Amino acid sequence: MESATQTAPVSKASLWAGRIISGLVVLFMLFNSVIGLMQPPMAVQGLTHLGYPTNLGVPIAVIMLVCTIVYAIPQTSFLGALLLTAYLGGATASHVRIGEPFFMPIVVAVLVWAGLFLRLDRLRTLIPLRS
Repeated sequence: MESATQTAPVSKASLWAGRIISGLVVLFMLFNSVIGLMQPPMAVQGLTHLGYPTNLGVPIAVIMLVCTIVYAIPQTSFLGALLLTAYLGGATASHVRIGEPFFMPIVVAVLVWAGLFLRLDRLRTLIPLRS
């Protein structure tokens, strides 16, 4: 069944803006994943500060890495955005629980979806923003 809704193709400027935003998100998340996998003292201290056992550092980093890779692959980017949103929701909850500023995971989640929105005309069909 075809949809009656028509969308204009994504402009080159929008496509590149989305790619740049998504690329920055991927780089940020990859950096955080590598830090989590390497387990430097600051990462271990961060886990302890958030109330997590230190032995969960590597599994959390692997989950972050997998979600990021799924987001970086164009064919699975929508699923990756959902997974990263869930991951970042947990990060937000962790910061809220201990009374720390929690805006950074929310900003990253917004950037995840902004990059995808600018790149995918199918997403624009689902979420039609009017000017």
